[in-house]
Amino acid sequence: MLRILTVATALITTAFLGALPAAAQAVCSERAKFVDQLSGNYSENTVALGLVNNGSVLEILASKEGSWTILVTKPNGISCVVATGEAWEAVPHQLVSDPSA
Repeated sequence: MLRILTVATALITTAFLGALPAAAQAVCSERAKFVDQLSGNYSENTVALGLVNNGSVLEILASKEGSWTILVTKPNGISCVVATGEAWEAVPHQLVSDPSA
């Protein structure tokens, strides 16, 4: 939570906040700003991404130390932080695709 607050504070002047209650406001800005901030402050880089049905791109950034952030970038280029956390662990591909596991 502290990390999302730090990112929000750094980007507050450019954040696009909707008409949601203060506690539910999303942290959104240009993707490049998030990527620069997460790389510089937390050593997080993209480890996975995928296309969402609405045309958005879901991106997971993680560090070797285990911190992670999930960004969703809309077709208009604006990204929003969906979640942040610790203890990221990559799962080997064979474990993911093995139906007997």
